[in-house]
Amino acid sequence: MSQFFQIHPDNPQPRLIAQAAQIVRGGGIVALPTDSCYALVCHLDDKDAVTRLRRIRNVDDKHHLTLLCRDLSEIANYARVDNQQYRMLKAATPGPYTFILEATKEVPRRVSHPSRKTIGLRVPENAIAQALLEELAQPLLGTTLILPDEDQPLTDPDEVRERLAKLVDLVIDGGACSFEPTTVIDMTGAQPELRRQGRGDASAFGL
Repeated sequence: MSQFFQIHPDNPQPRLIAQAAQIVRGGGIVALPTDSCYALVCHLDDKDAVTRLRRIRNVDDKHHLTLLCRDLSEIANYARVDNQQYRMLKAATPGPYTFILEATKEVPRRVSHPSRKTIGLRVPENAIAQALLEELAQPLLGTTLILPDEDQPLTDPDEVRERLAKLVDLVIDGGACSFEPTTVIDMTGAQPELRRQGRGDASAFGL
């Protein structure tokens, strides 16, 4: 059975954040709130955890997983970003956007897209997610919490607990989240391309 932490959405309790980080470091899967929907996250370098994450979502290695980063300084370690792209990212982060970028060699092959060598990155504007990222001092690997054969994400922590109690190691109750996922912007071409309209305003990118 998974653990269940009630964490304050604005002032996360350091003790619970530290415990959540230990679960991640130990190979656990965590359901946590973000500035869009609830997400499933795990340790970036844990191969078995990544496999479990994909199995829960029922997605293959062609489905982009997302690196959740503390800030833009971390993004530069995992993606190739030119000056123009950096300015666009700076104007939109933190916020409910996922950016598809060319992955650097720092990204494990099993995480990046197998043919395109790209990775999804985002900087969430959520106090709980940010506190956990700060405690870990490295990005989390995540995906929107949409269960197989469903098209709507789970947003209520009690429902997440009820349906995923045997599949994840920790559910963080940080209150209800938005039904809207992140807006996905592909930054790998000459101009930004809208891949998915979500909570973020795409007009900031001329889209």
